[in-house]
Amino acid sequence: MLKTILLGSCVFVQGRFVAMLPDGRMSVDVDGRVFSGAPVSPAI
Repeated sequence: MLKTILLGSCVFVQGRFVAMLPDGRMSVDVDGRVFSGAPVSPAI
């Protein structure tokens, strides 16, 4: 499942969901690289 996270103040990364971290951040995989950041809520 694709998820979007926020890195810093203006960089968004979209990738395959890996895990939720204990501090509330989410990890996603992009071409073998794992990024962790704040999850972005879906728009309604």
